[in-house]
Amino acid sequence: MITTDRDTFREALPSGGRLLGLDVGTKTIGTALCDAGWSFASPAHLVKRTKFTADKAALAVLIAEQQVKGLVIGLPLNLDGTDSPRTQSTRAFARNVEDLGLPVLLWDERWSTAAVERQMIAEDLSRAKRAERVDKLAASYILQGAIDALATG
Repeated sequence: MITTDRDTFREALPSGGRLLGLDVGTKTIGTALCDAGWSFASPAHLVKRTKFTADKAALAVLIAEQQVKGLVIGLPLNLDGTDSPRTQSTRAFARNVEDLGLPVLLWDERWSTAAVERQMIAEDLSRAKRAERVDKLAASYILQGAIDALATG
C-alpha cells in the first residue's frame, strides 16, 4: 500500500512500530529511523545507489535488523505542489519497494534539504562534512515531519 494520506497510513499501522524514512536521490539514499512510539527521528545509514536490486537488498537488511513496520519516503514536489521528473522517479521507487510488504507513506519533502543545509552551515560544518551528511539528515527531517503529523492528526 502506497499513500500520501497520513490517516490511511496510520490505519495500516494500528499499533505503531518503527518507521524508516528515506530521502531517495540519484546517487544515494539517506535513511533515518524513529522509535516505535513515533516520538523522534534519527539519521541512520547512507546507501550508495548501485543497481536497484542491491539498493533494495540493503534496505531489506536494515528493515529486518531494525524491525521496521512502515516506510516514509520523501516526495520531491515542485514548489507549486505539482509533480516533477524527480517526483515520478520517487513514485516509481516506492512502487518497486512495495513488495517488501510494508505500508509506504509518500511525504512532501519540499525544503527538507535546504533546511538541513542551513542548519549545518549555522553549525559551521565544512562543505565536505555537509555533503557527507546531508542525505541522512534530510531523511531524518522528512521522517520527523511525518511522525509529528501522524502523532497529532
